[in-house]
Amino acid sequence: MRPRPRRGRRPPNEPERLPMLRWLLPENIADVLPSEARRIEELRRRLLDLYRSYGYELVMPPLVEYLDSLLTGSGADLGLRTFKLIDQLSGRTLGVRADITPQVARIDAHLLNREGVTRLCYAGSVLHTRPQGLLATREPIHAGAELYGHAGIEADLEAIELLVRSLEAAGVAKVRIDLCHAAIVPALLALDDSGVERDVEALYALLRGKDVPGLDEWLRDAPAALSAPLRALPGLHGRVAAGRGNGPENGAGGDSPPGVDDSPLAGGDSPLARAHAVLPQVAPIVAALEQLGQLCASPLWQRWPSVELSVDLADLRGYQYHNGITFAAYVEELPYAVARGGRYDNVGRAFGRARPATGFSVELRALAGLGDGAAPVPAIRAPWSDDAALIEEVARLRAAGEIVIRVLPGHEPQQQEFACDRELVLLDGNWSVRRLDRSRS
Repeated sequence: MRPRPRRGRRPPNEPERLPMLRWLLPENIADVLPSEARRIEELRRRLLDLYRSYGYELVMPPLVEYLDSLLTGSGADLGLRTFKLIDQLSGRTLGVRADITPQVARIDAHLLNREGVTRLCYAGSVLHTRPQGLLATREPIHAGAELYGHAGIEADLEAIELLVRSLEAAGVAKVRIDLCHAAIVPALLALDDSGVERDVEALYALLRGKDVPGLDEWLRDAPAALSAPLRALPGLHGRVAAGRGNGPENGAGGDSPPGVDDSPLAGGDSPLARAHAVLPQVAPIVAALEQLGQLCASPLWQRWPSVELSVDLADLRGYQYHNGITFAAYVEELPYAVARGGRYDNVGRAFGRARPATGFSVELRALAGLGDGAAPVPAIRAPWSDDAALIEEVARLRAAGEIVIRVLPGHEPQQQEFACDRELVLLDGNWSVRRLDRSRS
């Protein structure tokens, strides 16, 4: 019988397998290679410049924080997505951020502490314990904008406008914006006077998955005042005629004569009209539907006729710190939202200063991966030489924005990200740029 090998030692003649394993990365975690990395970085710069043009100031929250600060006021769903670790200096539990919005709310409430409106933006990586959707990475890169200090619909409109502009900057030609309102489900749950403790987290999962059989089981012992409207929520979705009240898409004939209510709540088959008819007429729900109707009727949407606007009162996939209008952006190429946002007036309360707030974030890696990819960047090939005139000309070209690749002895440029279409050559004692002769390259 062969002797059993010692722990930690490889038996003789057994092939070495460990180096192969060193190449593996965790599931839904991947390297970003040059071409994609360039697209992500260029998009990040465009978006931050766009947000700055609207008056948003850049902040850079840390990647890790104490867990009790990172998750304060954010709900259990964010806690489940957050990686935890122990700080070896303090012994306290740290969290790797899964969302940047609570961090920005902390900065607004505790560090800046300004009066009036504050506009902040950011761009950075987050980490999730599990992916948010099929084909999604667990290490998304988020860019976003947050507006603090204004409770009116104008702030929500600005956030949505900036979101659409962000997608335009990413080259997205066709997008669907889904609207929802986070106050409707809590208002319905408040109608339950049975005293039975119910699994609210499970309810949210059933609603966003439109799991009607599961919802029926969840509502098995619920009173009719709760069960009937909750059963109706998964069916309250559909397209609305943006900026035109009840247009043909909403089951009406278009523009109404003077004196006739043409709002999305007035009638027809729009999801808001149906919601107005079947949901209880309690103050929070009435206010929520009116806010959604006001947003849908805004002239803002006339600027983007290619944007499809819809309402889905069961699209509850955002984090549960939202308390007002929420919105999500979908594109045909991906099965999950490329951007999400909404109102979250209560997040700052845990930091001593609750303020009206709304904002959004876009997923840069998802957006950068859309389309056919970036074409190789034109570049100039230059020989490797100590010639002072050559070095000076290379520096001048680079300062002018050109990419100049100096060819190391014995090698040719092989970067797939760049395509050398010109070269520096010595002509009549001067270094000059000329079109690359492919037959001689």
